[in-house]
Amino acid sequence: MQDLQDSIIAAWQAMSGWEMIAVILAVAYLLLAMKESLWCWYAAFVSTLIFTVLFWDASLLMESGLQIYYLGMAVYGWYAWKYGTKDHEGVQIHTWSPGKHGMALAGTLLAAACSGYLLEQNTNAAWPYVDSFTTWGSILTTYMVTRKVLENWLYWLVIDGISIFLYWDRGLYLTALLFVAYLVICTFGFFNWQKQLRASQHLQDPDLAVSNG
Repeated sequence: MQDLQDSIIAAWQAMSGWEMIAVILAVAYLLLAMKESLWCWYAAFVSTLIFTVLFWDASLLMESGLQIYYLGMAVYGWYAWKYGTKDHEGVQIHTWSPGKHGMALAGTLLAAACSGYLLEQNTNAAWPYVDSFTTWGSILTTYMVTRKVLENWLYWLVIDGISIFLYWDRGLYLTALLFVAYLVICTFGFFNWQKQLRASQHLQDPDLAVSNG
C-alpha cells in the first residue's frame, strides 16, 4: 500500500503545469457536457490541443494522432449542438434504436479485432485487443456525444471502467484515479440527460423526441 501511495505522489509531482491544465479542462468538459453547455467544446478543444503536443513530445504518436480526431470532433460538436439540424437549430437529446446500437457495437468490435491483431503481431503493445477496444469505443462514443445520444454516458462507463484496469495495470495510478472520477461524472451525466429527455417528451410527440438524430 505504501508503494502505491508513493507511486501516486510521484506521478502527481511529475505532472507538468500544461498537463494539469489539460486534465482540469478534460474534467470541465464532462461537467459542462452534462449540463448541455456549449462551453464544453471549448474546454475539450483546448484540453485536446495540449494533449496532442504532450503525447507527441512523449513519442506516443498514435495517441497524438487520436487527439487530432478529438480536435475535429470538438469543432463538429460545437456546430452540431448549435446549428446541427435541418432547421439550423441545435441537436436535442435522443436515443438510438437497438438496431443502430447493434451496428455501432459490431463495427467497434470488428475494428478493435483488426487493430488488436495488427498490434499483437507487429508491436509489443500491452493488452492490444483491450486497448484497441477502448480506442475505437472512444471514437464512437465521442461522436455520440456530438449528436447528444443519451446512451453515450453508458458507453463511457464501460470504456472508462476498462481504461481504469489498463492504466492501473501499467502503473499509471494517477490516471486511473482520474478515470474513477470520470465514472462518477458519467453516472450523473446519464441521469441528468435522461431527465432532460423526459422533460422534452412532455412538450412534443415522444416519437419525435427519440428520432432526432
